[in-house]
Amino acid sequence: MPDPLKGYGALRKGRHSSSGFDYFLTICLQRPSSALANHEGTQGCLAEMRRLESAQVWGLRTAVVMPDHLHLLVTLGNATDLSSAIRLFKGRLTPLLRKHGAAWQQNFFDHRLRPDEELLPVYLYIFLNPYRKGLIPVNQPWKGYSCNEEDWAWFGSLTNERCPEPAWLE
Repeated sequence: MPDPLKGYGALRKGRHSSSGFDYFLTICLQRPSSALANHEGTQGCLAEMRRLESAQVWGLRTAVVMPDHLHLLVTLGNATDLSSAIRLFKGRLTPLLRKHGAAWQQNFFDHRLRPDEELLPVYLYIFLNPYRKGLIPVNQPWKGYSCNEEDWAWFGSLTNERCPEPAWLE
């Protein structure tokens, strides 16, 4: 019998969904894969994130689609719990991934933000991910990045015309 304190069992242990709370999520493809690097993969992910927002599954605050994974900051809605929201997201994108010979990893990583937790480090981590991986020069915006209008009003003003400040990458 597998040890519940190791691997995916440890990820699920203590997982609790609370509507109205912010969750920092990481969802990965089985590796090796770069199926999300193409326009269809990137736009498909962003469109599905927005569809789930329209269905009040979550409120999308900010997200980045990388070639083999994605990071999101969402506010969980009342429609379902976190695991079901991820199952919906992955399930709707599975046919697109299969076209490119890819599949999702079995689970996902989540961190529920405490009410007093600073948001800026989370926004910077998500925003800077493609630049830190060397996927794009710092003077170009990443096409797989999304941020809602309310959050972009404060966070966008910190950027250099949708690009990172070079000092952020030091």
